Amino acid sequence: MAFENKVSVDTDTDFHSIRTTAIKQFEKIGFPNKNREDWKYTSLKKLLKTDYSLFPIQSKHELELKDVDRYFLKGIDSYKIVFVDGVYNPYLSETTHEGMDICLLSAAIKKTKYSIVLNHYFNKIASMSDGLTTLNTAFAGEGAFIHIKKNTVVDKPIQIIYFTTDTDKDILLQPRNLLIVDENSQVKIVERHQSLSNRKVLNNTVTEVFANKRAHIDYYKIQNDNKNASLIDSTFVQQKEQSVVSVNTYSFGGDITRNNLSFFLKGQHSSAILNGITIIDGEQHIDNQTNVFHQTPNCESHELYKGIYDEKSTGVFNGKVIVDRIAQKTDAFQQNDNILLTDDATINSKPQLEIFADDVACSHGCTIGQLDKNALFYMQQRGIPKKEAKALLLYAFTNEVVGRITIPVLKTKISQIISQKLAVDLGIDL
Repeated sequence: MAFENKVSVDTDTDFHSIRTTAIKQFEKIGFPNKNREDWKYTSLKKLLKTDYSLFPIQSKHELELKDVDRYFLKGIDSYKIVFVDGVYNPYLSETTHEGMDICLLSAAIKKTKYSIVLNHYFNKIASMSDGLTTLNTAFAGEGAFIHIKKNTVVDKPIQIIYFTTDTDKDILLQPRNLLIVDENSQVKIVERHQSLSNRKVLNNTVTEVFANKRAHIDYYKIQNDNKNASLIDSTFVQQKEQSVVSVNTYSFGGDITRNNLSFFLKGQHSSAILNGITIIDGEQHIDNQTNVFHQTPNCESHELYKGIYDEKSTGVFNGKVIVDRIAQKTDAFQQNDNILLTDDATINSKPQLEIFADDVACSHGCTIGQLDKNALFYMQQRGIPKKEAKALLLYAFTNEVVGRITIPVLKTKISQIISQKLAVDLGIDL
């Protein structure tokens, strides 16, 4: 009630009904705990001990471009939707309504011309069985609204960036993004959450993605936050005929990070691509949960996640491919490869296939190991110092995923972050 009074919600709208249903559902199921199989290796107890503010807080100082310029993609023009402490910042943003809508969800909610689109798409694929998703839905109101109209190739990438600054209280932010790409259209999106202070922050983000016939979407998530910031990121993707959607997750920093990724392949000859890189140290914890639902024939999904774990860090990979009875001719591949750099690092990996059709080509695999000592010795014998040799081998391990980035400046940016995480200069041209 306090939230809806604050944002001046009309109680006669569909959004009020959706929020009311969601908060009642959250009251029933609450926060997930380790009794659930999909939360077996990730506990939220530490996060839930913090007294978060549920409402945006006025920052102590005005954020300027010079303060955050390094977090944007450089050397490329782009659309930008920027939020600071949960509030839209027009000075750092560049939106448009020319042939497409790249704007705010809150603005779309208030304008009747978007009501048909919102009623058709909003909250249609987000799971109501997960407590964190229902909590986000109950407080949904701000985030990115992107609608790419039919036969449109977006001329430049879209950056969605959430900054948190030095506020008076720890803060819980719940961004809600809605992306709709119509027939024969293409778009590239880069999303990032970045804390600029030592205050504790928890981002509970939900994104719904709809790819219509022959749509192409490249979605990149950069997660390289400080160790007082945690992220629960839930992304739901629905695909129609001949669509291609790739979601690429690069997890390098933060306290606790949980990525929930669900694909629903509802049109024949659609293709889902899931790529991920995790490089963490200290006592960081990153949990990648993927679900790909093949619900129609002649579709394919390809999944490759790679992880490097140092010191006492913990990783989780729980990937599931579910092939429906009618989804004949499915081609599904799933692979998770991991390197543990210390005896105290941990990875819990569980790739899974649930196949109810009989004419499919599905495979999955997992590897967990250490660096190849013979290769390391070989490089040292040829004059490469041990530290640099180790870093080169680790970079080569991730390069298969890095090589799939289709935005050149982003590929350079990810390579730079990897180089920094490996604490060695790899000679990358920045």
